[in-house]
Parts: sequence; C-alpha cells; structure tokens
Amino acid sequence: MSRFEGKRILITGGTSGIGFATAKRIVDEGGEVAVTGTTQDHLDEAGRTLPSGSLVLRNDASDPQAAKELAQKIKDQMGGIDGAFLNAGYGENFATEDLTQEGFDGMMNVNVRGPALQMAQLKPLLNDSAAVLLTASVAPYMGGPNGAIYAATKASCAAMARSWARDMAGRNIRVNSIAPGPIETNFFDALGEEGEEADTLREGVGNRVPLGRFGTSEEVAAVACFLLSSEASFVTGSEYMVDGGMTLR
Repeated sequence: MSRFEGKRILITGGTSGIGFATAKRIVDEGGEVAVTGTTQDHLDEAGRTLPSGSLVLRNDASDPQAAKELAQKIKDQMGGIDGAFLNAGYGENFATEDLTQEGFDGMMNVNVRGPALQMAQLKPLLNDSAAVLLTASVAPYMGGPNGAIYAATKASCAAMARSWARDMAGRNIRVNSIAPGPIETNFFDALGEEGEEADTLREGVGNRVPLGRFGTSEEVAAVACFLLSSEASFVTGSEYMVDGGMTLR
C-alpha cells in the first residue's frame, strides 16, 4: 500500500507513542515525515529509526515562539506539506482542590495554545487538499475524577478541529480529530502511577472497555493514517473514537 507516495506529513509529538507509530506507518507507505519532540532519547530513537530525509526536530509546544520556529523549519526544508497531525500533548490528574495556576497553564499551553498557534503558522504551508488531524481524547465524555482540566483541553482540540474544518473547506483541506481511549503508551508514567497502584488503575480502566483491553499505538495510527490519507476524502469536521467501545452508551 502506498497511500502516502509523494506526500509530506508533519507530526508534532511524533517521536514516541501514537505519533511515532503514525510516522513509521506513513514512511512505510511511501511518505516523507517531519516529527517533533522534546525528549532527547525519543529524538535519538526517531533519528535512528526513520529513513534518511526525515526531519526530526526539537520543538516544545509549550513555548509560544515554537510554532513560528517550526513553520519556518518546515518551509525551509520541506516547502508545502500535505498533512499535519497536531498530536503533541500531555495529561495530569489534579484533585479539584489541588489545582494550581502552574498545573492549569501547563496543560492549556501545550494542549490548546500549542496546536492553535501551530495551525496559525502552518496554514499557509498546507497544500490544497491537505489533511489536518488533532489528537483529542475520550476524557471529555467520561467525567473521570481529577481530570477536569485535561478533559477541557481535549474537548478544545475537538472543537478547534470542527471550526477549522469549516474555515478551510474552500481549499478542500480536511480537518478531523481522533479520541483515543486507554492506549499502551506511557499512560501510567504520565499519571505518576506505578506498582500496585498502576495495576489497580489498569484493571479498573480495562474493565470499562467493552473489548476488554488497552489499545496499542499502532491501532490508533491505523485510524490516523486513514484520516490523513485520500481514502478519507469526504470526511471532515469529524471526531473518531479509538477506544475499544469505552464511550458506548
């Protein structure tokens, strides 16, 4: 399969987890990728794994200047792009009474301001008929304890995708979002859980998934690649659940 032959795709947060799995699949299907990250080990691994010609860029979505810097690097080294997967983000849990301004700003800056500024800078670089994808989450639909701010940031991603879909339809640029459920990435590391606490949480989460297990990065990447490819040529403004049925009512 060569759905991405001759295509150039940018993936933020593309050096680990879902983003990296998507990058590997795109290059396997004939595309060129630029991936961003902030962790040196992940940047090094991406540089070793992805083929020569791939761009592996250190870029921190929490920095308000980073979007402009990223767009300039993409323009200089790739020119126009055929897709952007705005995937960089992270989550933390806070008890309602423990939330601080630092905690609030941290997630909002990366998960909401980051893709908003990236889209502002990248829009002129998107070729006509390009595809844009944002990573949302099932969190806004689950009402989990201690997850209000993370859920709010991910609801914002889905909302931005819908607005941008309308904004860019005139150029046949499609914009969608994916909402992963529990995925076997660094899920528990991000929440600071380990040992028996992680095992208990894993069991509790798994019990809420009708398919009875966590998903994999590769399973999310399969949906992401569909939405970034021309196979989804009549899909825009949609949010795709990749959650093993977790949000079934």
